[in-house]
Amino acid sequence: MIGPGCLPMQGNVMRVMLRVLTLLAIVSSAAAPAANVADKPGVAPAPPRSEGDGPYTQLILRGVTVINGTGSPAFGPADVVIEGNRIVDVRSVGAPGSPVKPEDRPKLKTGGREMDLAGHYVMPGLIDLHGHIGGAEQGVPAEYVYKLWMGHGITSIRDPGCGNGIDWCVSEEHRSARNEITAPRIFPYVFFGQGRDTPMTTPEQARQWVREMKAKGAVGMKCFGYRPDILEAAFDELKKQDMQSACHHAQLDVARVNVLTTARWGLTSMEHWYGLPEALFDDRTVQDYPAAYNYNNEADRFGQAGRLWAQAATRGSEKYEAVISELLALDFTIDPTFTIYLAARDLMRARRADWHDEYTLPSLWDFYTPNRDNHGSFFFDWGTEDEVAWRANYRRWMDFVNDYKNRGGRVTVGSDSGFIYQLYGFGTIQELELLREAGFHPLEVIRSATLNGAEVLRAEDRIGSVEPGKLADLAVLSENPLANLKTLYGTGHIQLDAEGKLHRVGGVKYTIKDGIVYDAKQLLADVRKMVAEDKTKRGITTLAQP
Repeated sequence: MIGPGCLPMQGNVMRVMLRVLTLLAIVSSAAAPAANVADKPGVAPAPPRSEGDGPYTQLILRGVTVINGTGSPAFGPADVVIEGNRIVDVRSVGAPGSPVKPEDRPKLKTGGREMDLAGHYVMPGLIDLHGHIGGAEQGVPAEYVYKLWMGHGITSIRDPGCGNGIDWCVSEEHRSARNEITAPRIFPYVFFGQGRDTPMTTPEQARQWVREMKAKGAVGMKCFGYRPDILEAAFDELKKQDMQSACHHAQLDVARVNVLTTARWGLTSMEHWYGLPEALFDDRTVQDYPAAYNYNNEADRFGQAGRLWAQAATRGSEKYEAVISELLALDFTIDPTFTIYLAARDLMRARRADWHDEYTLPSLWDFYTPNRDNHGSFFFDWGTEDEVAWRANYRRWMDFVNDYKNRGGRVTVGSDSGFIYQLYGFGTIQELELLREAGFHPLEVIRSATLNGAEVLRAEDRIGSVEPGKLADLAVLSENPLANLKTLYGTGHIQLDAEGKLHRVGGVKYTIKDGIVYDAKQLLADVRKMVAEDKTKRGITTLAQP
């Protein structure tokens, strides 16, 4: 099933397909394909770009401290030289606190531009591997989503499903690649079965579907489970077509197809954590569902999801070690999306996050609000026992992810924002904080959000680190994110100044994508304006609270 923050269908289509998926899973144990929404996108494409300066024949970022994304410690002062859309030199130019000798610096060419950024930090543009581009159900336009991402230094996203239609998604991918719109790079992964009017019933149908999606421009597939022989054929065809894959192992099929199953078939990355505890079962084969459990009741679905890790093999057990070892041997990637479930462990905190008032569109807020029909809006009666269970769930989940990383496994950053009180851009930064909570060193956090993501996208030769030869996809900050990841939030970080007054510091200052320099704070100001105008149109000043 399409899971927290992952339901792609819009409006009535979404609700109808939710019921169809469940019915067909019960009747035939095969999830139905998504509806063909390619000709009826739920979101308007982004408007033509009117932001950003460049690219330049030469651009030099002078005097920065570089966090290069490889896990190496920061160094500086350094000059980063960009020509066109590529980094051509990253040169140390002295020691902190000492005057920089002009003769040690790269020379500015005629017609070039230099930016004095002494005291600033430069890191690779962030890569969000679970970035849905809005939807009509949430009432959010693509421009809103893109500017929230770019305003947080996010320069690449993987759309896991292309819920607005593969044609729409590929069109936006190409427009972004040509810098015709203000948007991150887009890597389109299409939902398994999207575009078909009937369920797949043979392996050859799955193979043919993969070939059709490749021809349409998809670079990967997102699945939730399916009849094993058909899904296995799809994975085999993906390998033949040199395509990648992501999977949310939904409860409706996970008893037959868990993480180990799909990893053996060639799955690139698992999303969230579904399928992993099930692979760790050593005293059962199915989750201990209450007799009255109904998957279509999302209060049941998410309430019991928070009790799943307690049923898995314990840390250090024989089963635990065997699963980690096999996933490592398969060069498997975990994209945990810790952030999307935060409301489950502390609902009040998620609802009152700093950014909602100025950055959350009223229509999106309405979508979040408890509602039996909206995906992820399941807080009808969310109490202490649910939150306590979810906090324990997080601890065991985080322990596994940290162990996997410590043994050489690849962990990436994905947010799945647009659901469960999580907002685009802000949710990605929150994911960095959660990796830190899980035990990652800040340098490991940044690497997960940059180079590791690039490796999954098979784009590490182009993006993911600050190195000569790479594309100029960068984030420039006035504060050190390694000392405090909160300084990456668009709302900044609250400090007391010398006079004892509260003020905010941080936020990304510039986002550079393909050598084009964007004022990140202005992009976020544009979003605030969108939200304010929508509130005025609706005649409201604050978001409604239950």
